[in-house]
Amino acid sequence: MANLQAKQNWAIENVKSFVKFYQSQETNVSTTFRVFDHGDFYSTHGKNAILAAKHVFNTPTAICHIKAQGTEIETVYLGKLNFESLARDLLLVLQYRLQIYALGQNNEWSIAYKASPGNLIEVEELLFTNVDLSNNSSAMLSVRYHNNGGQILVNLGYVDTTLCEMKYAQFNDNSHFSALESAIIQLGAKECITPKLDSSAESTKLMDVVKRSNILLTEQPRDRFSTKNFPQDLQRLVKKPKGQEDQILSSAHTWTGDYPEAASCLASLVHYLDMMNKEDGFGQYVVNKYDLAHFVRLGSTALHALNLFPEPGSYSTAQSNRSVNSLFGLLNHCQTLQGQRMLSRWIKQPLIDINHIEERLTAVEAFTECAEMRMTLSDQHLKKLPDFDKFSKKFLRKKASLQDCYRVYQGLKVLPFVCECIEEHSLSLDQNGNLLKEVFMTPIHELLIDFRKYTDMIDTTLDFDMIEKHEFMVKPDFDPELQRLRDKMDAVESSMASALTKAASELDLDAGKTIKLESTSQFGHVFRITCKEEKKLRNNKKFTHLDTSKAAVRFTNNRLRGLSEDLQDHKRAYQLQQDAVVKEIVAIAAGYVEPMQVLGDLIAKLDVLVSFAQASVMAPMPYVRPKLHAMGSSNNRLKLVQSRHPCIERQDSVSFIPNDALLESNDHNFIIVTGPNMGGKSTFIRQVGVVVLMAQIGCFVPCDEAELCLFDAILARIGAGDCQVQGVSTFMAEMLETASILRSATDNSLLIIDELGRGTSTYDGFGLAWAISHNIAVDIKSSCLFATHFHEMTSLADEVQSAVNYHVTAMTGTGENGRSNLTMLYQVKRGSCDRSFGIHVAECVGFPRCVIDAAKQKADELEQYFVTMAPEDEGDALSAEEESRKKRKLKQEGDEMIDEFLNAVQAVDWQALDESEAKLRMKALKSPILASDNSYLKKLIEKIESGDSE
Repeated sequence: MANLQAKQNWAIENVKSFVKFYQSQETNVSTTFRVFDHGDFYSTHGKNAILAAKHVFNTPTAICHIKAQGTEIETVYLGKLNFESLARDLLLVLQYRLQIYALGQNNEWSIAYKASPGNLIEVEELLFTNVDLSNNSSAMLSVRYHNNGGQILVNLGYVDTTLCEMKYAQFNDNSHFSALESAIIQLGAKECITPKLDSSAESTKLMDVVKRSNILLTEQPRDRFSTKNFPQDLQRLVKKPKGQEDQILSSAHTWTGDYPEAASCLASLVHYLDMMNKEDGFGQYVVNKYDLAHFVRLGSTALHALNLFPEPGSYSTAQSNRSVNSLFGLLNHCQTLQGQRMLSRWIKQPLIDINHIEERLTAVEAFTECAEMRMTLSDQHLKKLPDFDKFSKKFLRKKASLQDCYRVYQGLKVLPFVCECIEEHSLSLDQNGNLLKEVFMTPIHELLIDFRKYTDMIDTTLDFDMIEKHEFMVKPDFDPELQRLRDKMDAVESSMASALTKAASELDLDAGKTIKLESTSQFGHVFRITCKEEKKLRNNKKFTHLDTSKAAVRFTNNRLRGLSEDLQDHKRAYQLQQDAVVKEIVAIAAGYVEPMQVLGDLIAKLDVLVSFAQASVMAPMPYVRPKLHAMGSSNNRLKLVQSRHPCIERQDSVSFIPNDALLESNDHNFIIVTGPNMGGKSTFIRQVGVVVLMAQIGCFVPCDEAELCLFDAILARIGAGDCQVQGVSTFMAEMLETASILRSATDNSLLIIDELGRGTSTYDGFGLAWAISHNIAVDIKSSCLFATHFHEMTSLADEVQSAVNYHVTAMTGTGENGRSNLTMLYQVKRGSCDRSFGIHVAECVGFPRCVIDAAKQKADELEQYFVTMAPEDEGDALSAEEESRKKRKLKQEGDEMIDEFLNAVQAVDWQALDESEAKLRMKALKSPILASDNSYLKKLIEKIESGDSE
């Protein structure tokens, strides 16, 4: 229907002029989406139309063709809602740029709005008025690099138009741009611009890092990086305390001279975002040097491997932001949007400063100890607070309304209750209570003093009686003309009440009960009755029926129609008259932008810490406060007692098995975890990474006890990761990520590695896994959890002092159908797993018996071949492998004898035997096992007789 109406409304002559304009335009970049605003509908064309048809309508039949001058152009028409939904997905999910064209005064098409993932300013009001953007900041990076003899010097500029922040940095990086990748994650940028890239290896790796980080890469001409007038531009943009204008300019000249390349990156962002043509940003920005060393380095692989955020695929929704499938969703009990934004930022920026972490932990401890304070703040006070960051931005741009002023006023009225709640309960919390007073209560009190004149202004100017009717107006006694118009409106409303009384009398209804006045956007003021009373209205020519719904019948008469029109006229006149007053109010309110931003940050911090406490006490088993040590200050790098994965333990129908974890710098720093598929290896090593990250953002952790030294990086290589679109295979992706880890890890880093060496031959894969592990354990000396199916890797513990073997436990057996049963116990225990369970898993899922038998036979042949074909100079390594093979064979034979024994026991009708017969039968069944010379069985019997539960 929308398509049909659109085509009918688009006149032929407009089509001709449009096609002429469309053909005159350059072919747009593949990641730029053009859409044309026709007033009542939107259109998109060419390749963009094909994308829109697939994304919005899920069918190519939505594509039609417009024809003019012998040309056909694919076209898709979009209604307003479809366009807005598509535009949001293009910007936030698909990482596209958006250009919206409209007809100007001279009837020519031109760009009315443009946006990109990192630059949403122009379309925020258009597309995101009612959409939560808590995880989608308007932040952009600009990057330049130089190769200095194998050492990459990276220069970086950063602008966040939401928070009015600018940052610059210069740092040395490796050839894989590992530090840049961490900076992209820490800063939460959505788009990166660079000078035009060449085809060098460094440029290729830079593009790979940007794409792997899931942000848009935009190349710009090199002249856009000029710093010719940048110090003067910076002086206009940067916030200037009174009397320090000259110092600001001097400072700009100084650091732009010290870091000219980084300054050029910021200059390119100023140009790209057109900041010098947006006066509302003048004097609002803060410039700081950015230091990567302030936060834990996270790679993009770690971000996904640890499930820190909801999977990409849609912009954040209330449902995805609360899902326990990600750490963000699990910890997100925030009641404010600024709290959600800060939580997202904290997860990307785990702290290294132990004092700041301990301050957060102390606040969380206070909120966990005092349930009444925590619940009162969360359920009663915080949820009433508005998004101060959002309103400060609207005031800054002079786009705030009287309603916005009132929402800020409402929030300020809630804050005394927040302070009262903290003060009331802090007395029972001793030192923890003092911290809450210092960090929250005192600053809020000071800000309320700053806002006192603001609240007085709103009290004086706003008509609170009209707010109850959801109308935001200036008090009439504030201006004589407003008072005159208000008197007229009161008189009309009084006449409406009389008209209601008269209508009620004529229809034999009760005014205010069975017949009421109602204000509608379509008809103005009307009479309303229930459908039950509709029969009294029939055939009454004094009234005009308007519409009928399930709940009510609406109608009017000549008198009410005239009064309604008079009231609307008076309201319009009142609105025009009060606009000047509102403009002045908003101008005064704009002076409170800075304290509003400080207040927003303070409320966000309070909200997140209360949220941490909520998550800690609502877990199946409460979280505990971790005991922290400064980086490298203790031999015990990490000790977790009964640790759990916070997301998995919250899933339905999951009874989580907790496990201990221990890392010591000298003897126990490289943990090799072996065991069957689905046995819990990956979960175990990931949960250690998640626990460390939770501790370093200042949250309690899912353990019975937790003690750790702070880490400077959490780096991961987990699972398969094809990038076929970029021509990168699983194995190549694995090698690239591992190479980046080896170049960036330090002895204070935590490494999580799973399934290294897949995607190539068994021998090459094992060789690489061994060499990489040896390098990490001996040379880099990072703390590492290494899960593998190469059970031969367990012999590394015999060569390297810091390496130690662990395994996930499983139990094998034979079911009634003759198939193998493999029961996972999910316990991580000391020692190695000396064989793979791959064939057992295949048998459990129902592979044909012939396939299982052939697999076993071929596995035995390959092992025998390896033993017999090895050269003589590999005798030592071979003997170790042969010994391992013999052990596996003995264990397999022993397991088969035990299965035969258990099956025989189950086949006996024990109830039919007396006690002496039962003893004789059991002795006969056990005799083959007891008589066996199988060393595995003998050791097992010795353990059972000694009472060893393992």
